[in-house]
Amino acid sequence: MKRGFYTIMAAQFFSSLADNALLIAAIAQLLELDGPAWMVPLLKFFFTVSYVALAAFVGAFADAIPKGRVMFITNTIKIAGCVMMFFTDYVEFAGIPGYALVLAAYAVVGFGAAAYSPAKYGILTELLPPEKLVAANGWIEGLTVASIILGTVLGGALISPRIASLLLAIDVPHIDTGIETPAEAAILVISAIYVVAAIFNLFIPDTGARYGRQQTNPVLLMRDFYLCFVMLWKDKLGQVSLSVTTLFWGAGATLQFLVLQWAAGHLGLPLDKGAVLQSITAAGVALGAVIAGRFIALRDSLKVLPAGIAMGVVVVGMIFVTSMPLVYALLVVIGAMAGFFVVPMNALLQHRGYVLLSAGHSIAVQNFNENISILLMLAIYSAMIKANVHINTIIVAFGAFVVLAMGAVMLRHRYNQSRGDSLHLIGMKTSKERGYP
Repeated sequence: MKRGFYTIMAAQFFSSLADNALLIAAIAQLLELDGPAWMVPLLKFFFTVSYVALAAFVGAFADAIPKGRVMFITNTIKIAGCVMMFFTDYVEFAGIPGYALVLAAYAVVGFGAAAYSPAKYGILTELLPPEKLVAANGWIEGLTVASIILGTVLGGALISPRIASLLLAIDVPHIDTGIETPAEAAILVISAIYVVAAIFNLFIPDTGARYGRQQTNPVLLMRDFYLCFVMLWKDKLGQVSLSVTTLFWGAGATLQFLVLQWAAGHLGLPLDKGAVLQSITAAGVALGAVIAGRFIALRDSLKVLPAGIAMGVVVVGMIFVTSMPLVYALLVVIGAMAGFFVVPMNALLQHRGYVLLSAGHSIAVQNFNENISILLMLAIYSAMIKANVHINTIIVAFGAFVVLAMGAVMLRHRYNQSRGDSLHLIGMKTSKERGYP
């Protein structure tokens, strides 16, 4: 791998570490402010809205200037969202519930993340040849999941009574920091991690990739996005890989909150302990991602689809386990299956998107679809929580949905193959790389 790849990994690691720690801190802040339980999954909902609302624009932005600069600018927006969370007392004086500001602030962080994503993934296709994309995605996804593990554990640790009391005891002479709660102390530490990520962003190399002058007219940008959207969904390989990644991210976001609710209701664990279970699942994803990156070539990427069905079946096993060793083992297996099937699909989708469209535009289309899935699944999950549906019923419904959806994707791929081999498209270069204008 080129040296610049490792700088990208470092920047991504610290930014993702902060994202995941911030989610736990934001949940803690909602609880401190007496926000209703059904509002907790709405944190992720508000975070995700920007991915959908900005999808037509962030691809053009990512392709308009060097992607390292895009990552620096958007990481700074995340820092601004963190700072907003310190002002809940001020909005309460104005008659606005403090938890409303927490949701709004987390939405700002999501705004930065939405604009960050096309650059962080798009730069891989600019920097590396197609044959290295699965391995690169294995590294990126493995490191991202490591940041999820550490970020979730860090967030849980920062809000735990022991560490929070130490942070709150720190006294800066002659300065009133205004930090009064465990959640606020955690958010201050997390803001510093975003600053570290911003420093790494400054050292990301310019790949030299340049695209045509990007549109600035919103109507034309939305038209271009629609054309890219249709092109990727019509492609035989694009539609299959896009279906899988769309399902994965919607299911993954829901599973993140499902594990917390399951830990509290089924296992009787508090938030900081439930966050540890989240990290166990993420460890499994990292394991599956590394195995896929090591053993699955881009040309063999579609052979991993059955792992998605197996994951849905195993998820239902959550309702039967109470012994902690079995809980840990089950969550690792669920995560490993998820990582194993999504990494090759992600690499295939990036490759086809780069061939058909461009790095930034293809990732923007991918983000749009994946985050529509997240919004829908989180909205349904939040409604089920508000309706007091038992957690075991939710788990069974979740597992059955994954099985049926993955089965439908496999049938679609089989149908596509029956109408002509599409696997020969894997590894194809862009028209420019083939010598055409």
